[in-house]
This record gives sequence, C-alpha cells and structure tokens, in this order.
Amino acid sequence: MSNIEVESQQQPAGAAWSADPIVPAPRWRRLILAPLITLAAVALAARLGWAMWHVYMAAPWTRDGTVRAYVVTMAPEVSGRIVELPVADNQFVHKGDLLMSIDPTDYQVSVRLAEAAVQQAQVNMQNAQRESARRQALPDIAVSAEQQQTYGTQALAAEATYHQALANLDQARVNLERATIRSPVNGWVTNLMAQRGDYASVGQNKISVVDADSFWVDGYFEETRIGPIRVGDPAEIKLMTYRQILHGHVDSIARAISVSNAEPNGQGVATVNPIFTWVRLAQRIPVRIHIDSVPAGVLLAAGMTATVQIDPISDRK
Repeated sequence: MSNIEVESQQQPAGAAWSADPIVPAPRWRRLILAPLITLAAVALAARLGWAMWHVYMAAPWTRDGTVRAYVVTMAPEVSGRIVELPVADNQFVHKGDLLMSIDPTDYQVSVRLAEAAVQQAQVNMQNAQRESARRQALPDIAVSAEQQQTYGTQALAAEATYHQALANLDQARVNLERATIRSPVNGWVTNLMAQRGDYASVGQNKISVVDADSFWVDGYFEETRIGPIRVGDPAEIKLMTYRQILHGHVDSIARAISVSNAEPNGQGVATVNPIFTWVRLAQRIPVRIHIDSVPAGVLLAAGMTATVQIDPISDRK
C-alpha cells in the first residue's frame, strides 16, 4: 500500500472538506482588549455608584412615610338608649346621613314642659306690666311712690322670668335635636362598637368617621435632608401596597419635635443627659405632603407605609 493511501485512511471522514485551521489572535490584541474591557467595566460601575450615592445622600427621600387622615369622633351630647343605628362598620356615609338616634321621648316631654312654662311666664309678665302701668297712671294722692316702684320692679322680674323660660325652651329643643347624630363629613365609619339598645352617656365616644377628603402623607425626613425642601415642591409617593405612584406636593414642614433634654425637672430646670455617644443619629422632621391625585384602584387607609421623594424646585433651576 502506498504512503498516500495510508495517510488517507488515518484521516477522519470529511477531513478533506474541513475549513482552514483557526489562526489564534495576535498576542498584542489580547493584551490591549483585556485592560480596555476592565477599565470600561470599572468606569461604568463607578458611574452607577456615584449616581446611587447622589440619589441616596443628596435627593430628599425617605422610606419612613405614613398615610394620615382626620378621624371625626362623635360622642353624644345627651344621654339615652340607642334606638336607631342604620350604619355598619367600614360603611361609606355622606355628609348629613343619619348615624345614630337616641330615644327622644324624655326630650320631647321636656320641650312640651318648656313651652308650657313659656306660656305661663308670658301671662305673668303681661299681668305684672298691666298692674305696673295702672299704678303709674294714678295720681300721687291715690298711690304712693313706693307702691309704684314695687309694681314696676315686679313687672321687670316677670319679664326676666319670661326670657328665662324662652331660654329653657331653646335648650330643650337643642337637646331634642342632639338626640339625632348625623355625619358631619363624607367618609367611612370605622371601629364601630356600639349596638342598637346600648345606653349612650354624655361625652362617651360611640361612633367615628374617617374623613374621605382629608388624606395626606407625613414623610419623616432626616434633618440633614431638610435643607433643600421648600413648600410647594413636587413629591412622589410610593405605597408599600401598590405599584402606582401617587403625586403630591409639600404642604408644610414641622417646626418642632419632642426633645428629651428639654423636659424640665421639679425645679423647672432642663434635664440634660450627661452621657454622650460618638454615634449621633439625625433627628426626623415631619414634612406634610398634600396628595394631588390618587390613581384608580388605589385604596388609601390611614396608617399605610409610604416612601416619599421630593423634587426640590431649587435643584431644577
């Protein structure tokens, strides 16, 4: 067998049709590309790190935010048994809707008694005024000056009694109106514990309504980030529950927080803690954020956690 035949048998099938062998890249190209790629990656990482540092340290933002709302708490101004309670817990009510009625029987009776007292006082006043006028018209020889003065005083006293009866009637009518409690705002009934048939005492909280038109956000910013914030600056609010972003603006900045060292002792002197630690934590200053718009499908509840970011107008000029 010839040498050519032997070599052809040693080669794998299809080797005669294979491509040209791969030529390795020059060594100088590898020496240049590797450092360039490394430098580009380091520069990109430094750029991103600087941007994150600027956002974290310079931009006023905080994760310590809370959704707030006014809660109108209603306590009966008259006492009695609850005879009507047409609302349920977490029910939405409109301003003027009936929330609770107290048994009005006693107060209706009081109104009728006060009306009768007014009529009696009016009759007594008119009679006293006629008697006084009659004595004042008689000549001095028929009635003494002392009697004239006495009847005049009695007429004034009867008139005062009449006005007092009128005031009692007004008070009785007010008490009757107070037996019916209506919602002063649009909102949701919350934490309703009262039941029909319960006895309501004067001043005892019985029903509360969350004002639907009063929601805002309190952002507690570190004192080191308060400087660039101004009233009117736009704000973005991210609730922990939703992905949508709420938009608002800075409504006000708190001017005081509680300081433990400012509490006076029994002598009225400030109590100062003698211990000083090397780590000083920045105080948190409340910033009130007015909510401009709420996206569809977002349910606000007082107490929700929020992240607040301020876009200072001064930084954009």
